[in-house]
Amino acid sequence: MSHEQFKQCIEECLRCMVACNHCYTACLEEEDVAMMKECIRLDRQCADICGFAAQAMSTNSMYAREICRICAEVCEACGNECKKHDMKHCQECAEACLRCAKVCREMAA
Repeated sequence: MSHEQFKQCIEECLRCMVACNHCYTACLEEEDVAMMKECIRLDRQCADICGFAAQAMSTNSMYAREICRICAEVCEACGNECKKHDMKHCQECAEACLRCAKVCREMAA
């Protein structure tokens, strides 16, 4: 598969990575950081896998589809966790994660 065929998925992964990084740092500034522990943990993992997936697709890795499948799972978990919190950064992150999960699942199919 060529870089062009991965283009939309790469873009969604990068958007999700940025949203997760923003959510991560914003969660650390919340009053009750302990309450945000799972959100923070998943933000980090999601940002990492999204960056890795974008890199794998951009280099046409033979494992890109498998990485996208795993990325979709992590994005969905992060999105579902972020949806539980009312903060704007969490809601925006949830949207980005769930959109990325959908596109990654399509790519992995």
